[in-house]
Amino acid sequence: MRILHCSDFHVLTHYAATPWRQLGWRRLPALAELYVHKRGEHFAYAKPNVSRLTAEATRLQVDHMVVSGDLTGYAMEEEFAEAAHLLGGWGLCASRLTVVPGNHDCYARDSYALFAKHFSALLHSDMPEYAREGPFPLVRLLGEEAAIVALKSSRLPFMPGASFGYLGKAQWEGLEGLLEDARLKRRWVGILLHHAPLNSKGSPDKPHHAFYGAKRLLRRLASPQYALLHGHIHRRYMHPATARRPALFCAGSSTWRGREGYWLLETEGGRLKSFEEHSLPPLGVE
Repeated sequence: MRILHCSDFHVLTHYAATPWRQLGWRRLPALAELYVHKRGEHFAYAKPNVSRLTAEATRLQVDHMVVSGDLTGYAMEEEFAEAAHLLGGWGLCASRLTVVPGNHDCYARDSYALFAKHFSALLHSDMPEYAREGPFPLVRLLGEEAAIVALKSSRLPFMPGASFGYLGKAQWEGLEGLLEDARLKRRWVGILLHHAPLNSKGSPDKPHHAFYGAKRLLRRLASPQYALLHGHIHRRYMHPATARRPALFCAGSSTWRGREGYWLLETEGGRLKSFEEHSLPPLGVE
C-alpha cells in the first residue's frame, strides 16, 4: 500500500475584494500575516502546487493520499471550494483521499461547516460506531493490511493567534475503543491529525501552537504498528520510532514556495516497509 502524505496547502483568495463584514473580526487581524510574515508570497503558488501533488500521486501509482489540514488560508468558502476542486484532480472519494481540518480551516464559527460542506464525500468512516465528534475518529480501511485513523485536533480559537489543538474526551474514548478492535489488530495504522506532538527538535511546540495531549497519544501508540502523520509546522521532518513513541512524519507545508514536497510511505505485511521524502522543483524561485 502506497500512501502520499501532504499538508498545509493554505489556498488563498482575494481578501482585498472581500467585504469586511464577510471576513469577520477573527480573520481581519490575522490577515496581517500576509504582509508581516509574507504568507502572501510563500503561498503565491499554492494552487498549481496542489495540482502538482495530485499529478505526483497519479505518476507514482499511489493507493491513498492523506492531507493533514490547513487546506485554506483563512477558512473562506471560496478557499474550501478551490481546494476541493484542485484535489478533485486526484479524486474526492473516500477510497482515495482522507483529509482533516487544520487550525486555519477553523478560523470562524461557520468554518467547520464549510469544510464539511465541500468535503462531505470524505467524511464517513469505515468504523462509524467509534465516531464521537461528528465523523471523528474517522477510520479508512485500506486493503487488508493498512488503515488511516483521522482525528480532529483543530478548534475554533478563542482569539486570533491561538492555534493550539487538542482532541477532547469524546474522541479519546472513540480512539481507545477502535484501537482495540480486531479489524485493526493486524494492520499498520497511520494516525492522521493536524497538530504536531513534537517539533523538529523533538520537543513540545510553543504553548499557543502546541498539541495538548501529545504525551498521552505518543505513549498509547508506542508500537511499530503505528505512525503519526501531521502538519502544522511548515518544514518537513520525521522522528523514528522509539520504545516510548511511534514514528512521526511532519509533511510541513507541501505548497510553500521553495519547500514544496511530501512523504511517500509504503506498507507491507501490516508494518511500515519504507518511507521517502520527495521535493518538487520550486515554482517562482530563481
